[in-house]
Amino acid sequence: VQLVESGGGLVQPGGSLRLSCAASGFTFSRYTMRWYRQAPGKERELVATISSTGGIRNYADSMKGRNTISRDNAKNTVYLQMNSLKPEDTAVYFCNVRNGVDYWGKGTLVTVSS
Repeated sequence: VQLVESGGGLVQPGGSLRLSCAASGFTFSRYTMRWYRQAPGKERELVATISSTGGIRNYADSMKGRNTISRDNAKNTVYLQMNSLKPEDTAVYFCNVRNGVDYWGKGTLVTVSS
């Protein structure tokens, strides 16, 4: 299993970013995918979840209304569109899949700062 996140960077408050996670090594279309984040000095927290077909999506309260998780099963990729970003959204964002064990990518850093 390999998960490779991309799309992070420095953005001003109120800005937007779209994160991507390219997956390989498993049958992507059969699995729920998740985005987590970990801010400096804090525990990793769940941000969003999308079911295998994309029909069910759930979001953490902290980012509800500002995020959209989506997936393209033909491209084995899951996305996280983040809008109205705040400084407290600064974190490393990780892609996750669970197949008996948790698999993680290396993460992509999002920094929200003026």
